[in-house]
Amino acid sequence: MSDEAALAVVTGGSSGIGKELCLHLARAGWNIAATYGGNHEGGDATRKEIEFIGRDCLVEQCDVGDAKAFTAFFERVHEKFGQAPALMVNNAGTQRWGPLLDLSEEDWDIVIRTNLKGTFLGTQLAARQMVKMGVRGSIVNIGSGCNKVPFPELVSYTASKGGIELLTRSSAIELGTHGIRVNCVAPGAIEIERTREEAPNYAATWSALAPIGRVGVPEDVAHIVEFLATDKASYISGQTIWVDGAAFTMPNWPYEDDDQASGK
Repeated sequence: MSDEAALAVVTGGSSGIGKELCLHLARAGWNIAATYGGNHEGGDATRKEIEFIGRDCLVEQCDVGDAKAFTAFFERVHEKFGQAPALMVNNAGTQRWGPLLDLSEEDWDIVIRTNLKGTFLGTQLAARQMVKMGVRGSIVNIGSGCNKVPFPELVSYTASKGGIELLTRSSAIELGTHGIRVNCVAPGAIEIERTREEAPNYAATWSALAPIGRVGVPEDVAHIVEFLATDKASYISGQTIWVDGAAFTMPNWPYEDDDQASGK
């Protein structure tokens, strides 16, 4: 990184993986512009922690599914920092639980609007600034384990993340001619406040299922996102990189032990 700190834009930065991305990148020397949805307390905490680290930042509420609002946010980012982002992380996401037959149109629209449309808008807005200012940047879209395995009663979430993966590939092809790389990072089971609330035994359950023997933490995701923003990843684009401890790679094998597998 040059003497002038590079700028990273992160959506959904008030909690969980998004907050860790903001703090991790700030500690690595990046200035941060971040959005959050309705979690004002979390957004304010992220801003204070980035400032404590010593980096410049802009942390604002923004509906990433609203093109007008998201465009205005990018305009304010440019006014403050005077530079295009070298890294754009489309992390903002939401989910609505429910069986396919019971899922409401409203809930479907909320998830697709935030997750998929928000990623499209973030990619487009960041890339436009990168191209305009000659920045050969990196765009990282945050996927999910359901990029590979459909999650039960999360049909809209699964559809949105699958769409993000294909959007990543299309964007990588089109933006590659501008020197912009686009990749998807797909976390598996990551222990954050939300997942602990959903399942108190979350860490123990997923530690037992992951071949690597532990649950994931937000730092696991942050490290690979940071790597994808560096020159060390300069030939990586259009890829989905799994951060799941091989949990979603391991097949549902019908045999319990080696003797059964060999037919003994």
